[in-house]
Parts: sequence; C-alpha cells; structure tokens
Amino acid sequence: MKHIILVFIGGGFGSIARYLIGKFLNTLSFPWGTLIVNILGSFIIGVVMGLALKNHSINQNYTLLIATGFCGGFTTFSSFAYENFMLLKQGELLSFFMYAFGSILLALFFVFVGVYITKYFAA
Repeated sequence: MKHIILVFIGGGFGSIARYLIGKFLNTLSFPWGTLIVNILGSFIIGVVMGLALKNHSINQNYTLLIATGFCGGFTTFSSFAYENFMLLKQGELLSFFMYAFGSILLALFFVFVGVYITKYFAA
C-alpha cells in the first residue's frame, strides 16, 4: 500500500507541475510548455533510473515517488523515452523501431479517429 501512496503523491505533484507549465507556456504559437515538460521529464527519469541502476544508490521508494509517480503524472513521454533507450541498449533494434514509430503513428492515427468519431457521431 505504501508504494501505491508514493506513486499517487508523486503523480499528483507531476500533474500539477505539467498543468502550470502548460498554462503559462502553451499560450504562445507553439506548445513550448509540452515540449519542455517532455524534455524535462525525460531528463528527470534518466537521472533517477541512472542512480537506481548504478549501485542502487537511490532506494525504491524514491524511484517510485519520482520516476513512476512524478514523471508519470508530469509526462508519459518520459517513460516512453526510457523504454526506447532500454530497447536500444539491449540491442533490440526491431523492437525499438516497432515501439517508437508504432507508438507515434498509432497515437496520431487514433487521435484522428477519436476526433472523427466525435465530430460525426456524437450527439
């Protein structure tokens, strides 16, 4: 139960941070806030997971709070980037290309499908 609470707390703070950054920076002609959040979240998860992997110099509670919780609430892009990094590190090139490009292309496709369905079929 403690692990769930840590993820919950981190996720809440990450979501609030993403909202505030987006609120102030996405008003420009480019979604700068989202770009910054994705890059910053990827950097944070890289540091946390790097510390966790290096001689276990960060304990599991901090990993759950920051990497899973905060970064998960802040941006799911950070997890996506880290998972792709691990596939490359393991030499799984086919899996990397399938996951990276499949995720991007399918996500865009289903955004279009969702918009189309609601535009033409929603009451």
